[in-house]
Amino acid sequence: MLSLPLGPVALPVAPVVLLLAVWAGAWVASRLYVRAAAPHDDGARRPGSGDAAGHTMLLAAALGLLAARIGHLAANAAAYGESPLWMLDLRDGGWLPLAGLAAAGAWLLWRGWRTPALRRPLAGGASAALLVWVAASLAAGTQAGQPMPATAFTSLDDGRAVDLRQAAAGRPLVVNLWASWCGPCRFEMPTLAAAQQRERDIGLVFVNQGESPAAVRAYLSRQGLALRAVLLDPASALGPAVGSRGLPTTLFYDADGRLVDAHFGLLNAPALQARLDALRRTAKAHDAGSAQASPPARATPAAAPTP
Repeated sequence: MLSLPLGPVALPVAPVVLLLAVWAGAWVASRLYVRAAAPHDDGARRPGSGDAAGHTMLLAAALGLLAARIGHLAANAAAYGESPLWMLDLRDGGWLPLAGLAAAGAWLLWRGWRTPALRRPLAGGASAALLVWVAASLAAGTQAGQPMPATAFTSLDDGRAVDLRQAAAGRPLVVNLWASWCGPCRFEMPTLAAAQQRERDIGLVFVNQGESPAAVRAYLSRQGLALRAVLLDPASALGPAVGSRGLPTTLFYDADGRLVDAHFGLLNAPALQARLDALRRTAKAHDAGSAQASPPARATPAAAPTP
């Protein structure tokens, strides 16, 4: 599941799961610290005595997010170099989880080493946060590795039926789900159109959700967008099939038709380029692995000379 429907809007699942995990970790750490705190003479617990543990967990989450963002920006410095202001756009989903986990873990270890009374509460809080994260992620359903849906769509150009594997033609494929009434879709469309014109080894397909051919053509004409590979999904079936209830949604498939990455929401130019670069690296690693797995051709023995 990529997005969570909430009335007329949809929320990305990943931030919701993260907030639940952080809240659970801070609450458990605070409760454990309160229980371990020495009571007053009358047996009552000191009010607010769990704040130290809870605040430490919240600060660990903040440091983890900061490190994850900086790690992503450092790993994709070339993509963000031409548009530095996009570094501040957190909607693009650009995070390096390992960097965030390392920073948060280092902070918790340091605080536990400096303050022995925090060790057990912080360990309990970190375990609770991890448990909630894993459980919520499993409940939402993982997307990575899923095959392309076999749904057939209608080509805007000639009206023939086309599925995603045909559109990919053996290449990695980026699939953008959009509609002309969707503001973020309209904003990111020129960026995706420029990438389609630029990329040769990665295909880009635009799957319109629920609009008529006339409406799609009119919109593209008004905006001056010369897109190739525009497909129509009049029943809006692709979104639910990939676990997304909102727009825009962008899917990244490898050459074998397996989902490598997915993003719900606006994609700016640097974030798109970073994902395209990652998709290219995945394709190269796959090709290298396939070449190593293939047995070497056996040499044909030379024919003996005729006496």
